Amino acid sequence: MKLKVIRLDEQAQLPQYAHADDAGLDLFSVVEDTLEPGDSKLIRTGVAIALPPDTEAQVRPRSGLALKHGITVLNTPGTIDAGYRGEIGVILINHSQQAFSIPVGMKIAQMVVAPVMRVTVQEVKQLDDTTRGEGGFGSTGQ
Repeated sequence: MKLKVIRLDEQAQLPQYAHADDAGLDLFSVVEDTLEPGDSKLIRTGVAIALPPDTEAQVRPRSGLALKHGITVLNTPGTIDAGYRGEIGVILINHSQQAFSIPVGMKIAQMVVAPVMRVTVQEVKQLDDTTRGEGGFGSTGQ
């Protein structure tokens, strides 16, 4: 399966897998910026994509940034729909107590391309019974 990518900025790096068996493609910043403690910002990647039909791209945090610096993707996972052709932007938030510098070319997030199942919405009067039923948050005792 091919992912078509266009560079919108001459400093842009194409999304890429760091290892052959990685699930996510790394996304890179094309801007130099600083995230102050508690701040969130949209960080540009300088690329736009054309996803294959019946797929989406999920923008997810990088575990190393989260663990070492408290930096994560605010709306994780961010969804890129197959019909979107604009620049990919990543909303980063700084959960740490220190300012965090983002240089041009930094790996800021990962993008996973996944299949999408389309459904037909059907209104009903009652849902099927299950063992769990309406048990929600904390219903398993955890």
